[in-house]
Amino acid sequence: MTDTATHDDTGSVSPTALWTGDRGSLAENSRRVLLALIKGPYVSSDKGNLWSALLADQSAIEERLNDLFLDLVIDPVLGFAFVRNVRTDELAIPTAVRAETLTFLDTAMLLVLRQILLHAEGERRVIIGRDEVFEQLAVYRGADRDETDFGKRLNASWRKMRDSLRIVHATDTEDRVEISPVLALIVTADTVRQLAAEYDRIAAAGEEEDA
Repeated sequence: MTDTATHDDTGSVSPTALWTGDRGSLAENSRRVLLALIKGPYVSSDKGNLWSALLADQSAIEERLNDLFLDLVIDPVLGFAFVRNVRTDELAIPTAVRAETLTFLDTAMLLVLRQILLHAEGERRVIIGRDEVFEQLAVYRGADRDETDFGKRLNASWRKMRDSLRIVHATDTEDRVEISPVLALIVTADTVRQLAAEYDRIAAAGEEEDA
């Protein structure tokens, strides 16, 4: 059997070493959840051992994230955690993680899903149909946009919500999804109000053009 323990500068064996020469101090699952957080978009409590490691080693994980100019956002009640770039006016912060690039329609869909989640506050699960979401977004098509092209853009945004951002999850019923509670952490109620005012203005302008 190969001995993977390593030694520090004093010659002592590191109890957390996972391979020869390993100088890390976190246990294996804590390292794995740290990596999962950085890779994103989030870590949820259904990850079992990784979630337990996050809670047990939260302080040490936060220290390592701060070393990379990242903050940990965690809600132990909802069971979700993610990282974001440090926000401060005290110094110029380098961008450590890149935000997902969102189109206008992506952002509008995100807003619709967040509003649905807000209105269903207190419910254990929030399930919505794709067509219901698309119907609410129809006001943004505009008179000069081809309906087929608009449908393709809607489908692309829907796939991004499901596959990249992972804020909706498939259910046993086709074209119906469950909205992930993590959306409440990613998009706050204040953000919803700010975006809603601007998007209402855009939608109203589009309706005037159609008239």
